[in-house]
Amino acid sequence: MDDTAIKTSWDLSPLGASDNDPKFDEERKKIEEVNYAFITKWKERTDYLEDATVLKEALDELEMIEKSVGTDGDEGYYFWLRAHLNESDPDIKAKENKIDDFAKKISNDRQFFLLKLAKVPEDIQKKFLSAPELSSYTHFLELLFAESKYLLSDAEEKIMTLKSNSAHSAWVRMTEGFLSKSERSVRTEDGKQELKSFEEIMDLMNSQQKNVRDEAAQEVNDILASFVEVAEAEINAILADKKVNDELRGFERPDSSRHVGDDIDTDVVDAMLDAVSGRFDLAQRYYRLKAKLMGVDTLAYHERNVPYGALDKAYTFPEATDVVIKVFESLDSEFADILTRFLRNGQIDAFPAKGKHGGAFCVHVLLSQPTYVLLNFTNKLRDVETIAHEMGHAINNELMRKTQNALNFGTPMATAEVASTFMEDFVNEEIMKTADDELRLALLMNKLNGDVSSIMRQVACYQFEQELHKAFREKGYLSHKEIGAIFQKHMASYMGDAVEQSEGAQNWWVYWSHIRSFFYVYSYASGLLISKSMQASVRADHGFIEKVKEFLSAGTSLSPKEIFAKMDIDITDKSFWDKGLTEIERLLDETEQLATTLGKIPAEQRA
Repeated sequence: MDDTAIKTSWDLSPLGASDNDPKFDEERKKIEEVNYAFITKWKERTDYLEDATVLKEALDELEMIEKSVGTDGDEGYYFWLRAHLNESDPDIKAKENKIDDFAKKISNDRQFFLLKLAKVPEDIQKKFLSAPELSSYTHFLELLFAESKYLLSDAEEKIMTLKSNSAHSAWVRMTEGFLSKSERSVRTEDGKQELKSFEEIMDLMNSQQKNVRDEAAQEVNDILASFVEVAEAEINAILADKKVNDELRGFERPDSSRHVGDDIDTDVVDAMLDAVSGRFDLAQRYYRLKAKLMGVDTLAYHERNVPYGALDKAYTFPEATDVVIKVFESLDSEFADILTRFLRNGQIDAFPAKGKHGGAFCVHVLLSQPTYVLLNFTNKLRDVETIAHEMGHAINNELMRKTQNALNFGTPMATAEVASTFMEDFVNEEIMKTADDELRLALLMNKLNGDVSSIMRQVACYQFEQELHKAFREKGYLSHKEIGAIFQKHMASYMGDAVEQSEGAQNWWVYWSHIRSFFYVYSYASGLLISKSMQASVRADHGFIEKVKEFLSAGTSLSPKEIFAKMDIDITDKSFWDKGLTEIERLLDETEQLATTLGKIPAEQRA
């Protein structure tokens, strides 16, 4: 792709020309107008709760609102994105909070509609679910009826919505903001002392130079230690809020609300957790192999992700995107076209910056709005894979956009990571094609590191969350030392004795944002294990890519179970998860054999 055509910063002009765009004032009026017209029309009516034809009229109107303006429109999306580019700007935060309040009031005033619909008698539910005129909303209604027993009254739901910011979101933003604003003078790989952000220091921990990564780790530990008491207050506050919410709604387990909301059976998640935790020996084998290859008995905690071998090849952003475009083109030309369009349209923000949100994500809101991708590209191999990962999400969004209505425009959490890991693995495979044995060993180790982190580490994190919530509910408050002890227990469970639980590592839960979303992490493990099955099918028959595209287009029009059943994948079969883990074992066997062949480890030392 022509480098001059690449934009590396977000172009938010499709949403707003500036922070003070007068369009926003007009849009707020329109949002109020269409939402309150809907509210006025249906507030006192009951016929939509009895007649399928009338219900279709109402759902069509709701779908049009959710397609065009929602409750906060382009302004809400614009300032949400702006806040993630500069988390330390109080003016943007203030604006975002005001928009949030505006949207919450409309949501509260409108929520009567779905609350009443959710609570219709069972015989009416069955009639609606079988009505041909409601076929495009069938699964939307199925989900609504399944969640109905956990819904509160209209007045109570308004309170739950209004308190969500002060009881949860504001606490989380506080901790994230402190970390994003943290800076330290650290040694870089060229020997200089430079002022770096928290995210940049985290990146230096993966340096091949031991003194650089050790000093970076010490700075990370110091930053986390300086905020651990703040994080203690934060995590206890949101754990308390979660406990109250679960008790009010009648959820028996702390993770039940996640499963209901994700349209996934608890038995399926439990089967996956049991299967993966039962094979933590694979992660432990990997870390023992890595320690041997690095010439040490044990790895320091912060060294577990240090790339093995000569993976120091630098990629410019255009070079990285060219690799991904080539792989996408080989899978399906539409995938490559989507990435090219994103690069030309400014839908990817590529590079780290002070105050910018760490990590990477892909986001979409309304069907009528652009998808955006955030990266923190630092010219590393893993950054190439991250582009593929986040663009997997983006491709998922764009294919849904073509086929789904606004009420089905979304991805079930249980399947959200399938597209991303599918694309990432094919990019890794492409890079490996031209590698000699030394580089191939390094790439295999890197791939294993990603698999262990996405599957075993995330399951260990999920189990940490389970014990964390259980301990909090038994005790009422947990000190940061107690939280750290639980955290290290579960990290050690998958890492084994080849990774030290080093001093300072007990505080690494402080920056782990996923645990604030409560039990979200299972989706990484389930997504990757499922995607491995899909990858194998494509390798065996390239025509299977059409079924993959069908999956990527499904949105929430079907349950995850139904989506995969159409692809001849039964996610209720407990042995299915073992099949995915067998692929990890095969990769580990291949890596150990190559390391032995190259004389990196004696044959008798193979695990």
